[in-house]
Amino acid sequence: MATLLESDAPADSIAAFRAEAREWLVAHFPPSLKGKDNLISALEGPHEPSPDEAAWQAAMGEKGWGVPTWPRDYGGGGLDRAEARVLQEEMARIGAWNPIGGMGVMMFGPTLLEYGSEAQKREHIPAIARGTVRWCQGYSEPGAGSDLASLQTFAEDHGDHYVVNGQKTWTSGGQWADKCFMLVRTDKTKKHEGITFLLVDMDTPGIEVRPIRLISGASPFCETFFTDVKVPKANRVGEEGQGWTIGKRLLQHERSSLSGGGGSAGRMFAGTPLSHLAKQAVGVDAEGRIADADLRGRIIRHDMDMRAFLLTLRRAAAEAKASQGPSAATSIMKNVGARIMQERSELLIEIRGLAGLGWEGEGFGEEELRDVRAWLFGKAVSIYGGSSEIQNNVIAKRILGMLDHQ
Repeated sequence: MATLLESDAPADSIAAFRAEAREWLVAHFPPSLKGKDNLISALEGPHEPSPDEAAWQAAMGEKGWGVPTWPRDYGGGGLDRAEARVLQEEMARIGAWNPIGGMGVMMFGPTLLEYGSEAQKREHIPAIARGTVRWCQGYSEPGAGSDLASLQTFAEDHGDHYVVNGQKTWTSGGQWADKCFMLVRTDKTKKHEGITFLLVDMDTPGIEVRPIRLISGASPFCETFFTDVKVPKANRVGEEGQGWTIGKRLLQHERSSLSGGGGSAGRMFAGTPLSHLAKQAVGVDAEGRIADADLRGRIIRHDMDMRAFLLTLRRAAAEAKASQGPSAATSIMKNVGARIMQERSELLIEIRGLAGLGWEGEGFGEEELRDVRAWLFGKAVSIYGGSSEIQNNVIAKRILGMLDHQ
């Protein structure tokens, strides 16, 4: 994939692009959607879009600005870093949001641009750029979670196709997905070198999906079973045995997005400021501060950590775009982001008191109930996308240079 560099265009060129972007956004973004962020998530089921939502997605998809820095040849915007930043600024100015997202944008698309064949790019990237195809990820298995390279789902060679048998678990959004990118074993005599990267249509005969219910009440993850599933060899990305290399690269993109580096950083801590809620819930002292000094100190420390984290994300994202994409540093961001997100949820529940313990029924507001479910679901943040312990191993080996001693 081509390296994304800072624009060397003159200031008047950037100014001209800003004017173009502003004019286009005013013409195409429906005012009724202002501030109603509809971030697509693999953890949320599809909903019937309103006419304005459908029109906005179609317009952004046609323009390629849902994936602004992807190549125009494949349906992207073809913008450089400076232009993409201008576009983001102009969207924020009018309260517009990006309607194109999901795992195709977060993880699979960038990976396919780097490792896919020309035919695969032309088949899959445009649909991702338009937001018309939903992808899921087939990585973890019941006996291969943290030690993913132990996966046993087997793809047997049958000439022009593979026959896949096995089971995946924690398949995010599997019950709603159109397609799946997955790691399979094609050689049982090798561990890492025996893994291959395949693309599978989810409506292929032999695939069964069973949603898993979580303590939050949601069922965003699934068990996925493959029984004699035929997959054309044209759906293999890279060569046989290259799956582990490709899969690791995809995980870097995933961790970048989960930490907020994929453009979601501003939404990670969205909502009413904790200090404002705390003043309402526990009152204020004579100087107008949160009355509970201990709680006040913890909220201040949290806000400082959050702001430092968001600034670090911006710097890391700029460095990634100026080099060859995400690095092992995404493991640091993922761990820190998980800690701060969980800490925010804990503080929010503490601030709300009894109002933060509701599950259903009268006496609880919609936002209070949503926060309780978000608090429970947030326990998974330090597990999915690679547990915190696995990220610590990556940090130790690839950043600190600490090697296992035999």
